[in-house]
Parts: sequence; structure tokens; C-alpha cells
Amino acid sequence: MRRTKALAVKAFVPLGRVMLSWFKTDKRRKSIREDRKYIVAKARRFLMSYLASDDLQKQQYYGLVAGAVDACRPRISDPHLKNTELSKLIAETALRVVKVRHRQAEDKGHLQELITDAYSTVAIAYRRAAAVYVLDEEMQQIGTAAVHLVTIANSYMAAQSPDTAAVAAR
Repeated sequence: MRRTKALAVKAFVPLGRVMLSWFKTDKRRKSIREDRKYIVAKARRFLMSYLASDDLQKQQYYGLVAGAVDACRPRISDPHLKNTELSKLIAETALRVVKVRHRQAEDKGHLQELITDAYSTVAIAYRRAAAVYVLDEEMQQIGTAAVHLVTIANSYMAAQSPDTAAVAAR
């Protein structure tokens, strides 16, 4: 009797893992649908506008993106938080900002639109970093472009920082 029960438990474990995997996949698909609804077009517009800009304008794009990333980072650091969990938190925060700005959309000017688009780009970049887009090649591509822009923006802003300049001068 014990042996049969042990075999039944062993047979159930893989099924449990399959079920957990299914729920994880379903969450990813839901996230992708939500991203397509709220942020993909805005992020694509932001990335295309960035690519068409001159060097001075690109610096302004870097400031917008780095500011959005900084605003979305949790203020309290948790040493037990994994990189993927942190990426998910940042992406969710950026998505919430986009949704709020979308609801408040009244006679917004070009700058306000750019700020919303920057948050959309940050949300997509951090969703990509959190491996949310593994099921969707198109989302992976736009996510990768967004990750590159976020990386460039953060590097550029760090190089412009007075703290970095002081360390480099030593």
C-alpha cells in the first residue's frame, strides 16, 4: 500500500509542475495582451522618434528614459529580490504610470506625450529583461530595442553625473 501511494505522489509531482508552468504561461500571455493594448504603439513611436533624432535630441531622450527608470525603481532595496523580480516591479510601475497618464490624457502637448512614451519604453524593456516575452518573437524584438535604449540612456546619464566626473578626475 505504501509503495502504491509513493508512486502516486511521484506521478502527481510532474503534473503539478506542468500546471504551474501553464499558469506562468497564462500570466505571460495576459501581460503580452495588456502590453499590446497600452504600451507597444507608444514605445514603438518613441523608439522610431529616437532613431530619427539628431545628437542633441538623443541626449534629451536619454534624460527622459533615465528619469523614467529612476522614478520606477523601488526606493527600498531588498537584498533577497532577484533581478527578474526587480525587473517585473519596475515594469509594473512603469505600466501603471502609463495607464494613469492615459486616463488623464487631455490636451497633452508633445512633451507630455514623449514622457508617456518613455515610460512605455521602460515598461517594455523591463518586461523583456524579466523574460515575459519568451513566447512572442515580435515582443522580444521591440523589447530588445527598448533594453538597448535604456542601457544607453543609463550609461550616458551616469557619464554626465557630477559624481562620475569627480571620480574620473582623480
